[in-house]
Amino acid sequence: MNENYAKLLENKDIKLTAIRVLVLKIMLNFTQTFSLADLETELVSVDKSTLSRTIRLFHDHRLIHSIDDGSGSIKYSVCSEDCNCSLNDLHVHFYCNYCKKTFCLKNISIPEIELPEEFAVESVNLVVKGCCERCPKIATKLHD
Repeated sequence: MNENYAKLLENKDIKLTAIRVLVLKIMLNFTQTFSLADLETELVSVDKSTLSRTIRLFHDHRLIHSIDDGSGSIKYSVCSEDCNCSLNDLHVHFYCNYCKKTFCLKNISIPEIELPEEFAVESVNLVVKGCCERCPKIATKLHD
């Protein structure tokens, strides 16, 4: 087992198993967000219920965060080392209407929202939708 993967799991109080290390390794290989279906494609030998339980465990222990980008499929991203998934750690996400990919924009924080006193924030999700840097030619052809 790679020590880096083991350390990431241990730092989040997640018991080490071979499957958890394998799933984390695959998660870290994604360059943008990923869905359960993406993991299933990469890990055909792991059953869906094991993947679902692992995702839930990683999410509950704040190793990954979830994004509802409006596509009908929840996306995930591995948290940075200093992320606690608190409201202060939240960032904007971008969903490309053309290639259907969702990107974390970690350098753009979600602004603080003042709610009335009797309201309590439990989660915030800000998704900007448009055309990513890879899709301008597709977008131009569709709008001509």
